[in-house]
Amino acid sequence: MDKITLPHDHGAFLEKQMECIPKTEDFQTLSDLFRLLGDTSRLRIFWILCHCEECVINISAMMNMSSPAVSHHLKVLKAGRLIVSRRDGKEVYYKAAGTEQAALLHHMIEELLEIACPGGC
Repeated sequence: MDKITLPHDHGAFLEKQMECIPKTEDFQTLSDLFRLLGDTSRLRIFWILCHCEECVINISAMMNMSSPAVSHHLKVLKAGRLIVSRRDGKEVYYKAAGTEQAALLHHMIEELLEIACPGGC
């Protein structure tokens, strides 16, 4: 990497550490994830699925949304690898993915909203 000289010398430590600053491309995955979660309904669905495995019909009832709308959000969350699904006969069940990324997001949601995991789900 070429050495970058900042236009103003404020005696900051940063100029000496410019090579440690991640590139824009390094933040693309995180940016995509935040864009994915930039919808209230998707956040709520994801949070629900962190606590239980459910079908579209039950998620629709919990969310007070139509099944097609919930299915759209589930498709987006699944494409973002935040949830997984399994088929049991004609029924498809969804739950949060067992990844560190999903666990961190679950924890972040609960910390920021100051809510706790519900029991019994």
